[in-house]
Amino acid sequence: MEEQKNTKEKTNWNIRPYLAIGLTAFLVIVSSVAFFFLIYRYDGFARILGKIIGILQPITIGLVIAYLMTPIVNFEERHLLPLAQRKMKNPKKANKLVRAVSVIGALAFFVLLIGVLLLMVIPELYKSINGLIVTLPKQVASFMEWLNGYVSSDSEISGYLEVGLTKATEYFEHWAKTDFLPQTKNILAGVTTGVINAVKVLFHVLIGIIISIYVLMSKEEFIGQSKKLTYALLPGKSANAVIHTVHKSNEIFGGFISGKLLDSLIIGVLCFICLYFMKMPYAVLVSVIVGVTNVIPFFGPYLGAVPSAILIMLANPIQGVYFIIFILVLQQFDGNILGPAILGESTGLSSFWVVFAILVGGGIFGIPGMIIGVPAFAVIFYVLRKIVNYILKKRQLPQDSGIYIQVEKLDVKNRALICYQKEDEKRKVDKKGKKGISGKMQHFLKKQKKK
Repeated sequence: MEEQKNTKEKTNWNIRPYLAIGLTAFLVIVSSVAFFFLIYRYDGFARILGKIIGILQPITIGLVIAYLMTPIVNFEERHLLPLAQRKMKNPKKANKLVRAVSVIGALAFFVLLIGVLLLMVIPELYKSINGLIVTLPKQVASFMEWLNGYVSSDSEISGYLEVGLTKATEYFEHWAKTDFLPQTKNILAGVTTGVINAVKVLFHVLIGIIISIYVLMSKEEFIGQSKKLTYALLPGKSANAVIHTVHKSNEIFGGFISGKLLDSLIIGVLCFICLYFMKMPYAVLVSVIVGVTNVIPFFGPYLGAVPSAILIMLANPIQGVYFIIFILVLQQFDGNILGPAILGESTGLSSFWVVFAILVGGGIFGIPGMIIGVPAFAVIFYVLRKIVNYILKKRQLPQDSGIYIQVEKLDVKNRALICYQKEDEKRKVDKKGKKGISGKMQHFLKKQKKK
């Protein structure tokens, strides 16, 4: 009998927990080895990642174009759809026709806008370069004439200048023989590579435009598929949170980008009108530069003002000074009046976090990162704020940041926040026998007592 019991105990031995532990340990080891291999062979991984990004570049361009054209398509549909539904009996055919007309109209507007900008910039750029080529020798000659007249009056300065020019000439000859001439093949190869890359980018843009048309024609279907996949992969609450975050991200990105484009357009037009009446040179080119760079928050106006000021100063130094004063006034108007009126609180970020987002985004992704960094960080900031508020709510603590400014510590037993107090307030507190807390804190504690 005892032997039978022992055999039953042996047969009832459960191996599943040990298999689970072994499988977990195996997966941890494999993940650690894969992570080590990824870091150790980072160059190969980076090459593969770069190749994948290069392959997906037309799709990325297409999605960006589709996202930028979506507000125009929606605007056209709102006005054309009621008219088409009155004229056509079949609603589906009316919807398809209006969608096709709206997409073609948005694409035509997009291409027309780029064409107008190019027609404005290229002739003005050609005129500017031609003007520089014509006027620069005269300016150099007049400068050299003034310098010779000044130097001839002082023999000591002329001696120093002669020695300096001799050394500079020797250095330039040495640089031309040792550095420039041997690198001419590399320079030509770089120019050829640049031309090939430019052709590739144009080809990718053309494919991206085609992809954007397909995306816009079936955008509701893509949205439905994305939601379906989200609810299939995630639990209900998590899926709802993801979809809500995507909606909020679209709201932040859409509001910021459309508002910033409108703001930049108004600034460019105002800049052109003022420069035209001030009779500044290169008014069209400078206005386009200022308007385009204004898309970059905070640093954009200064990035556009620097080359524009140099360009005007080469033609007329005094007008260049006037332009710098004008651009400072214009950017104060944009930053304090026009920008807040158009953008409002679309990002919900303070000035510090805006600068932080621009620096980080620009450092990682360059100029596109400087443009997208602010709304992207606004989304991250929104998600983190939601998580922090949820945790505080579970712990029955206030969510308003202003309440925590004077907090000294948390009374764990009573779930109360104890605030800092001044010396005179401490005496009052000692007499009354109560803790000194702010008005917001009192309001919060009253709510908690009622609960």
